[in-house]
Amino acid sequence: MILITGGARSGKSAYAEQLISDQCEQVLYIATAQNTDEEMAARIERHKNDRPLHWRTWEGYQDLGDVIRRHRKAEEGVILECVTTLITNLLFDKAEGASPDELDFTLLEVFIHQQIEDLIDACLNCPMPVCLVTNEIGMGIVPENRLARHFIDIAGRVNQKLAQAATSVWMVVSGLGVKIK
Repeated sequence: MILITGGARSGKSAYAEQLISDQCEQVLYIATAQNTDEEMAARIERHKNDRPLHWRTWEGYQDLGDVIRRHRKAEEGVILECVTTLITNLLFDKAEGASPDELDFTLLEVFIHQQIEDLIDACLNCPMPVCLVTNEIGMGIVPENRLARHFIDIAGRVNQKLAQAATSVWMVVSGLGVKIK
């Protein structure tokens, strides 16, 4: 399991795609983004156009450990893009539209960590390379609103858990990868 982290627009996706291409001809690309508006649709389309046509794509964000176990073909490596978006989608699904002031973030985090632990198990037992792309979001100021503060806390702890389990971790800055583990 390889973790690729970095800031927004740092080149993480391209770096992960190159890294996996160097190791695998066939790739299962797990795309966690949802098409919620025109801007997101354009981002999704740009990502689709950037990757090889012969790669398979799985769009979704729930039970991704099962996706890796059951839907990955024997010769395929895996890219999961992006863990941060995965966390966002799981958080909002489980919150079911409740106000951030009413949310029990402890319970939400338990649910998210269950999903992540299953994902880690699937990645560690996959015989082919698996690259997980995530955002390093904890390097800025602490946000003013409750939802953003809890999101950063949850995402930070998820990233730490992934980094501990990963065989290698790369930080991408301005398109350049720096191996940190």
